[in-house]
Amino acid sequence: MPDPLRVVIADDSFLVREGTRRLLEDSGSVEVVAAVEDAELLRAVVREQHPDVVLTDIRMPPTHTTEGIAAAHAIRTEHPRIGVVVLSQYSDADYAVQLLGGGTDGLGYLLKSSVGDLDDMLHALREVAAGRSVVDPAVVQRLVERRVAEAASPLAGLAPRELDVLREMAEGRTNGAIAQTLHLSESTIEKHVNAIFTKLGLSEEPSLSRRVAAVLSYLRAGGPASPGARPRR
Repeated sequence: MPDPLRVVIADDSFLVREGTRRLLEDSGSVEVVAAVEDAELLRAVVREQHPDVVLTDIRMPPTHTTEGIAAAHAIRTEHPRIGVVVLSQYSDADYAVQLLGGGTDGLGYLLKSSVGDLDDMLHALREVAAGRSVVDPAVVQRLVERRVAEAASPLAGLAPRELDVLREMAEGRTNGAIAQTLHLSESTIEKHVNAIFTKLGLSEEPSLSRRVAAVLSYLRAGGPASPGARPRR
């Protein structure tokens, strides 16, 4: 019988930590060597214990945002042989991209709802311990949906610099102000603006400002704008 996996658990909820510990240890194939409540303690105990795998929540003190992801990246950088599984209650594609965007080896992203399925959890721990990756099927679905939406977006055909110009337009800036912000000539900005209108299929119509229509396309595709910013004609 193979040696049990040595695992460190990180979660700011005592009940979750201890419940997960009991679940894993009762399997007979995992030894939980430590259970901590925040990312700072997690990194310290990893340096001390050198586990095979870390199982960490995505949100922990002090900010309860993405401490688990930051810790996962730091641990993988400092200890490449240690796998990390990040647990989240959110099937948000952005979190998965933050975790896996720089490489997937030795990383896993699972939903907390998967913790109740012991076989799936043990499989994920073994996979990342072996340097492979595991992503929850619900998260994969979100990633696929996001990719499809991006491909279907009217902004998909815009060049990076054109997106920069459109982003500034959405902030309510004139061509002159955009030129100053992007350190380009105003004539260059005008060329980019015309290219944006063409690629978005915005023809000149007396009743419609193409600039407003372009900004609306940007906002519908999820582009951010400053609160209260109004596109200028």
